[in-house]
Amino acid sequence: MDVTVDIDLHESFKAYDVRGIVGQELNAEAVEAIGAAFVDVLALSGKDVLIGGDMRPSSADFAQAFARGVTYRGANAVLLGQISTDELYFAAGRYDAAGVVFTASHNPAEYNGLKMAKAGAVPISSDTGLFDIRDLAQSYLAEGLPVSTEAPTGTVRELDVLADYAAYLRSLVDLSGIRTLKVVVDAGNGMAGLTTPAVLGDSVLAGLPLEIVDLYFDLDGTFPNHPANPLEPENLKDLQAAVREHGADIGLAFDGDADRCFVIDERGNPVSPSAVTALVAVREIARAQAAGESSPVVIHNLITSRAVPEFVTQVGGVPVQTRVGHSFIKAKMAEHGAIFGGEHSAHYYFRDFYNADTGMLAAMHVLAALGESTLPLSELGARFEPYTATGEINSRVEDKDAAIARVAVHFAGQPVSVSTMDGTTFSAQDGSWWFNLRPSNTEPFLRFNGEGLTAAIIEPVRDSVLGIVRDTDPNS
Repeated sequence: MDVTVDIDLHESFKAYDVRGIVGQELNAEAVEAIGAAFVDVLALSGKDVLIGGDMRPSSADFAQAFARGVTYRGANAVLLGQISTDELYFAAGRYDAAGVVFTASHNPAEYNGLKMAKAGAVPISSDTGLFDIRDLAQSYLAEGLPVSTEAPTGTVRELDVLADYAAYLRSLVDLSGIRTLKVVVDAGNGMAGLTTPAVLGDSVLAGLPLEIVDLYFDLDGTFPNHPANPLEPENLKDLQAAVREHGADIGLAFDGDADRCFVIDERGNPVSPSAVTALVAVREIARAQAAGESSPVVIHNLITSRAVPEFVTQVGGVPVQTRVGHSFIKAKMAEHGAIFGGEHSAHYYFRDFYNADTGMLAAMHVLAALGESTLPLSELGARFEPYTATGEINSRVEDKDAAIARVAVHFAGQPVSVSTMDGTTFSAQDGSWWFNLRPSNTEPFLRFNGEGLTAAIIEPVRDSVLGIVRDTDPNS
């Protein structure tokens, strides 16, 4: 391995995955070292390692570099080609093998990264080996890769999992008998341009009663139309316009690696991820109860609507709250044997999908619920969204701790409860509102999420808190 650029992996390794600017924070040499360290830290010599990538310009080269590191340390590289992140999780679960997908999700084109999973789709985070991989890879960059003495050089082979992935998802949600729906899908030039025709269309399986109107299905990691980040309202405008133009029943927007899905109703309005979480939870609870499970558990993070645990309880499920972040959700899923988990960021986790997140399976549940109902999605979604949420509001703050402390002083002595489970959550003791302030792990932002019984209740709270956080009204 010839090292040509001085790479500090501390810049790209985050709490849950790896992301960095190509050529500055990640390059082929670094990726090769990461591949070798992946094998060594997880003791994978002699075993298969699944390797795939998204449509970003560097993903294919990075997959080959990772394979070189993997085989050099005695493991077998199984090249999956272009895949979505949830295809990796499917393959890791189906074939009980560790793996990696090269993607930077919704980040701009100049970025790439790695999402990793252990065999069985068990997540890897900073607490479960990710930083050990980083540190060993950094030493390999400095000193070179040692030759494996425990096993001969590994093999390389190719494997296409798309058809099996599509068939498996269809086995979990049967859409064949629903009423015909017109569905606009915005793939954002990301991997949903490959997975949508396979799962919802007829590219690999028989067609379904779905009329798909496609937006930006060409796989293009330069994102020529708009960033593949549906969390930003600006990036939903094309989808919203197309839903109205085509008289569609529903719109679906996926992020770049297609593991998150956002839903638009027939009027062009977003259906909140909390409402989707509640809807899917009710369906999954009913399915589990029909199979004889008396008290199915549903995981939700602390920023989802308070309506989520209320709906779960109403239908006989058991809600369990956890911190934000996929490694925490997946750990709680495994700990409680939970059937489903949902996050405000539109990540949805399923026990039947190896406790991993898949936006496509969540979308299929929404399609099934809509196709089995005579109601339009606007009315169906409203049933699961009884409160008023602010959405996530980011503030660029130099001293995040000081900003939170100012807010705490403001509410001191008032009938407000405070929790520090994940960031800081302030809740009115009469249940009329709550909000959470959470520092971003990856960006210089303090994130505000709030909810109230009505807009008239939560909006003054929101405005007051943001004024304090941004220090524009520190005495309010």
